[in-house]
Amino acid sequence: MRKIIVFLLFSSLALAQNTNRKFESFKKTNQSLEVTTSDGVYTFQPYSDKIISTSFVPNGEKANSKSHAVVASPQKVSLKITTTPTSIQMATTGIVVVIEKSPFKISYLYKNKELISEKTGYFKKESNEILDFNLDATEVLYGGGARVLGMNRRGNRLQLYNRAHYGYETRSELMNFTMPLVLSSKIYAVHFDNAPIGYLDLDSQKNNTLAYETISGRKTYQVIAGDNWIDLIDNYTNLTGKQPLPARWTLGNFSSRFGYHTEAEVNKTIDKYIKDEIPVDAIILDLYWFGKTVQGTMGNLDWDKDNFPNPTKMMDDLNKKGVKTVVITEPFILTTSSKWKEATDKKVLAVDKDGKPFTYDFYFGNTGIVDIFKTDGKQWFWNIYKTLINQGVGGLWGDLGEPEVFPSAAITSGGSADEVHNIYGHNWAQLIAEGYQKEFSNTRPFILMRAGYSGSQRFGMMPWSGDVSRSWGGLKPQTEISLQMGMQGMGYMHSDLGGFAGDYFDNELYTRWLQYGVFQPIFRPHAQEDVASEPVFKDIVTKSNAKKQVELRYQLLPYNYTLAFENNQKGTPLMRPLFFEEPENQQLQTTSNTYLWGNDFLVQPITDAGKTSATVYFPKNNNWFDFYNDSKYIGGSFAEVATATDHIPVFVRGGAFIPRIKTIQNTTKYSLDAFDLHYFMDEKTPNSEGKLYNDDGLTANAFEKGNYEILNFKANSKDKMTTITVATQIGKAYSSKDKKANLVLHNAPTTTQIKVNGVVTPFTKESNTISVSIPVTKDKSTIIQIQ
Repeated sequence: MRKIIVFLLFSSLALAQNTNRKFESFKKTNQSLEVTTSDGVYTFQPYSDKIISTSFVPNGEKANSKSHAVVASPQKVSLKITTTPTSIQMATTGIVVVIEKSPFKISYLYKNKELISEKTGYFKKESNEILDFNLDATEVLYGGGARVLGMNRRGNRLQLYNRAHYGYETRSELMNFTMPLVLSSKIYAVHFDNAPIGYLDLDSQKNNTLAYETISGRKTYQVIAGDNWIDLIDNYTNLTGKQPLPARWTLGNFSSRFGYHTEAEVNKTIDKYIKDEIPVDAIILDLYWFGKTVQGTMGNLDWDKDNFPNPTKMMDDLNKKGVKTVVITEPFILTTSSKWKEATDKKVLAVDKDGKPFTYDFYFGNTGIVDIFKTDGKQWFWNIYKTLINQGVGGLWGDLGEPEVFPSAAITSGGSADEVHNIYGHNWAQLIAEGYQKEFSNTRPFILMRAGYSGSQRFGMMPWSGDVSRSWGGLKPQTEISLQMGMQGMGYMHSDLGGFAGDYFDNELYTRWLQYGVFQPIFRPHAQEDVASEPVFKDIVTKSNAKKQVELRYQLLPYNYTLAFENNQKGTPLMRPLFFEEPENQQLQTTSNTYLWGNDFLVQPITDAGKTSATVYFPKNNNWFDFYNDSKYIGGSFAEVATATDHIPVFVRGGAFIPRIKTIQNTTKYSLDAFDLHYFMDEKTPNSEGKLYNDDGLTANAFEKGNYEILNFKANSKDKMTTITVATQIGKAYSSKDKKANLVLHNAPTTTQIKVNGVVTPFTKESNTISVSIPVTKDKSTIIQIQ
């Protein structure tokens, strides 16, 4: 018995926090709990019954309430404090915090299941401050921003310092987005609510320890729980903000390269898209819009009038063709730029210890950097954007916002360079978003950026995965990056289609990358000039293949725009890991090569040259159907699927409704007056639902203003009868029109009769697919009965 007692005591001490930390007292406020210990004060603040924020203020320090990530206000929750001689328990209806007095320990539980507990908790070590936690031996860890490490990031010590990795392929430990956020296969997350640089240690010492290390700042973190993955991400984005619904054109095709040198080149390129009937919605202008050379001109932030003599007319003409203009900008003001004197006179740059503009050399020249944390700097930068928008610019690209080079000695109004480094891109996006809200309040911004922070999605940021190698190795990790970032709130993470860095020329690679791009959030081929990125400049065969991908992208706009709406409402990623379907399936917890596009597409990119087949797992809850030939695959099984040159393997969930339109040249031609509604009949799924969100595609906050409609689809199969109902939900400010839909039934059984609203209606049958025309009226539901 004595051995057992000793062992239990040893186990308790092993899991205890800092053995020098002694419990002293506690007090309860209306909606929080304060616990005083010998070395500081803990405050536990519920934000909901699924989110608890914990702050520790060491003795001698003052509390800092400033969060750059959290925008939610604590909700009023049912809060119960229970005490015993040895512990205190703070319980919501969901998360429970247990504080053991001696040895001191803090644990977090959700629905009677322990999520995580502090290990040592807060302590100082050399130049870092650390918070550490106990992990289960088996849990898989995700998060930490954009990296290429494999889906399970456990075992890595991750630097938190946004930095570009030019030409990366299948391994990248440090990239443009480093986020102090960890998600667990136990379906919880821990967010470290502090901006300065540091490290995130995901059990690199193999001792079941999660540690957050930082140079300074807040000792605040949030524990976030969820009933499932969708719920968890909804809760996290409730805390840090939802992504605004982008303009519909954002989901179209971009013409982009590094870069277009003249107005004539811009017009020639777009005219070629139109002549070749390849859809396009925007053209992106890289560095040359403000200078003839790459080096020495950054910071001009105004048109090079030699090569762009009439930009306002150019953009007006493009707009008449349905094409938006997006321009690149950077926060660096070179000493050789036309804006240098103005920037220094107005004192809008980061400074040195003597208060003088901080200057340094990097690839583009000798430079200063805009102090976007200073009111004057923020306003100065916005005034430049405002001028461009008034000239006709339809979207803004913020590049090098890590910032690419930002010496530690630089000082901003928000703190030292190392204190604000990781939130520079975040605050840059914020100043643009807030500028739009104030001065162009009806416009949905397009903000393309390669660096940000926790919560950057709320500014409408469209992140991309940086200067990836133009190679098969560069293509391989793109699904991992997008899936991980989608789980961290950044649902629009995407890659330069075709690859960016290098002069590797491979039309098979280019085609496979575009085929994947149909099913990633933003469709934007982009590359260095050595090899053209635009489909219109490819050979006949490659152009034809690329054109099919662009056309499919546009045909899926109704489905994709509905995904964007779901992301706006719940934070749900557009690209989703398979373990969202089967969270207990350990084999799927590290899978990224196959993924879900929305709820209803299963996608298998091809990332090797000459590949003739791919092994695909089909999630168990439904059967699945080949998107291109309707072949059926049984849910819960693996299959070796043959590949084709003109598409990658893509499958549709049984029971899914997939709305589509015919190909259009750009989204100014978008209409649902007549659309196709594909329904994939599946005996394993007798009941299913779907929806189609619609608004004008442009007006900011259209849904919140009631300026929208939602078409709801329901299917029920029973006794050899399938009944499909189509009903329209109309916002209070929306003027809906009656529509016609071509209902296409896949995997259709032998059908003797179809009734539409009780009237026998003719249909056509080809193989196992049936098509029937149906009305979609705004005033009443349409009921289709398939006998």
